Amino acid sequence: MATFLIDLSSDDMARRLPDALSVYVDAMHYPRGTEEQRASMWLEHTRRHGWKAVAAVETADDSPSPPPDELQAAPLLGVAYGYCGAPDQWWQQQVVAGLQRVGADRSRIADLMTSYFELTELHIDPGAQGRGLGEALARRLLADRTENHVLLSTPETSGEANRAWRLYRRLGFTDVIRGYHFAGDPRPFAILGRALPL
Repeated sequence: MATFLIDLSSDDMARRLPDALSVYVDAMHYPRGTEEQRASMWLEHTRRHGWKAVAAVETADDSPSPPPDELQAAPLLGVAYGYCGAPDQWWQQQVVAGLQRVGADRSRIADLMTSYFELTELHIDPGAQGRGLGEALARRLLADRTENHVLLSTPETSGEANRAWRLYRRLGFTDVIRGYHFAGDPRPFAILGRALPL
């Protein structure tokens, strides 16, 4: 068995959406059925400006370069995607409101929100975690981005004691807002960011 990173086109994402959402649900420990709730949103995201997606796949063929069709059909171990942030997007509106609430001045908000890539999703199948795939996907996803910053949100965890937090800190992400509550979600989230390039 061998693991490879691949880029996903919007058509690839549509075709592999059940697999990608299954990884997402397992990684986030969400109940089955969440896939159906998220499918249309993930597909809508593929139409946003600057959208990019990458995946980790595992093949039975351990040759250095399996055929592209084999890679596109291989089991999915991880997925990551994002796109350019924009003022008409719900997430940006939420983050701007949060920055205003914590007293960030207009120049700080403008600096963060004018040119950023939103790292929207990054998930590794639980059985494949601990192998460096999250970092590999993040680095591939963020390579050659032209935005000034990358921003993401992640659920707060006591003592930042999980793999996601360790990954983000290792990659140099710092706090933008802590303990933020998105509309409609009772959990506290952290908004993290860092300058690009990675």
